[in-house]
Amino acid sequence: MLGLIAAVTLSGAARAQTDKMEPIAVPAQPDAIELATGPLPGAVAQESWHSQYGSVFARNVTVATLTPFLPDPAKATGAAVIVAPGGGFRTLSMQNEGWDVAKALADRGVAAFVLKYRLNQTPQDMAAFERSMQQMFSAAARPRRMNPDEAIKGLTPQIEDARAAFALVRRRATEWRIDRDRIGMIGFSAGAMLTMATTLAGQDAKPAFIGNIYGPLAAMTVPTDAPPMFVALAADDPLFANNGFGLIESWRTAKRPVEFHFYERGGHGFGMYKKATTSTDWFEAFAHWIGMHGMLKPAS
Repeated sequence: MLGLIAAVTLSGAARAQTDKMEPIAVPAQPDAIELATGPLPGAVAQESWHSQYGSVFARNVTVATLTPFLPDPAKATGAAVIVAPGGGFRTLSMQNEGWDVAKALADRGVAAFVLKYRLNQTPQDMAAFERSMQQMFSAAARPRRMNPDEAIKGLTPQIEDARAAFALVRRRATEWRIDRDRIGMIGFSAGAMLTMATTLAGQDAKPAFIGNIYGPLAAMTVPTDAPPMFVALAADDPLFANNGFGLIESWRTAKRPVEFHFYERGGHGFGMYKKATTSTDWFEAFAHWIGMHGMLKPAS
């Protein structure tokens, strides 16, 4: 019994240590390509990074970049995915929802591009930033039902970054061995919101397929040419699991392809973390899904 208590105590201490935000140096990103959307207007805080949960995060991003993760040419399928990490538009989960996702896609032969989009400014001081994040995710500050039209209006810099990412990939498609008509987008939490906003904004982005991973599922007006959509959410997600499945019904009503995985457990932000829940299998399900849509083999 004493051993069990000690093990639980040590486990709790380890989790507390892992959960703590620790400032780190901005990592080298030699493959990152600066997008031509310019610096964030009015920004005063400089980009900074921190570690948490055994992963790394960026915040105060003022200049957007796109980092390619290209597959071995011998198994490249010609398909591509823009990957949009989440973080409440205040931070970006660059490793768990960005680089690790891109590496897994490249391993399947799909070119992946991690979008480090511009963010809302946060306090430069780490302690003040932690307090602001706690307030944002507190019960009183949980998101209300998202109005898609309002969301699009409020994401102007981020949508500009996403459109620039699509433009860059299409411009260099021949060099990167990519089919311009098979470029999709996947986003996590806030990145899922950006994915939906980019899809609704239309114009020159037009993803060929989209992934919404633990983003809000509010109903919206679906374009007649809306792309196939994959959705994954955990039933115990404290942010988005209790507001219905309007987005799914919107896609079905419009007779557009949609696949929805509602996992019993997983919480919010499970991403590529290995957990003892079936939500960990979401990437395999997504890979099977894009394979069903012909993205894991060269176009005929």
